[in-house]
Amino acid sequence: MAQPAKTPIRSITAGVMALLLLCCGTARAVQQTTDQTPSPPIAPAPPQPKRILGIIPNYRSVSANTNLPPLSFREKMVLATQDSFDYSSFIFVGMLAGAGLAQHSYPEFQRGAAGYARYYWHSFADQVVGNYSSEVIVPAIAREDPRYYTLGHGGFFVRTGYATSRLFITKTNSGGRHFNFSEIAGNGIGAGLSNLYYPGRERTWTKTQQKWVTQVALDGVFNVFKEFWPDINQRVFRKHY
Repeated sequence: MAQPAKTPIRSITAGVMALLLLCCGTARAVQQTTDQTPSPPIAPAPPQPKRILGIIPNYRSVSANTNLPPLSFREKMVLATQDSFDYSSFIFVGMLAGAGLAQHSYPEFQRGAAGYARYYWHSFADQVVGNYSSEVIVPAIAREDPRYYTLGHGGFFVRTGYATSRLFITKTNSGGRHFNFSEIAGNGIGAGLSNLYYPGRERTWTKTQQKWVTQVALDGVFNVFKEFWPDINQRVFRKHY
């Protein structure tokens, strides 16, 4: 009986968990240092830099206590384009393609340079389709703001809970709050559309669900990182980034 092809989902999930633990551990240490240092009741939150660690795009993060006008359709397109075609995105896609090739996740892609190229363009297409679905198409229909508004204050667990809750709650164009269709439905649409260019035997509900859940989980990890990054940058790296 033929065994099912391995997928990079376990490796990706393990990587997500490791990244989450690293982010949480660093943020927790920073928060403990902050708690031990006397500070005024109200202090301005550190600004959000355009990149995290000087590499990871951070264009969609908005500093705490900042009120911005709603994005136009064109501005949402610009954000999605920045996320999709930033130089760091090509590096990240290359890592995913390498992991898929090493595990022979899709036997139809074969091995060697040609196989790597197939893994690469499929991973790149996944990223682009997901970004435009969750940052442009669904936000435009649902009238939502795809940016992440940081909380910027409170204890570690309060801020971590807030960051993960933004997967399900988002700001609307009118300034209100409602269910985050952009994140959940947008990434679901992206995962579904990916079936159009994957081999027939890979177009299963299980594979689609894995892509969907993995992307939402990754976004949750990066929300936590974005929430604490200004503090980490200020206190650990002395504003180096």
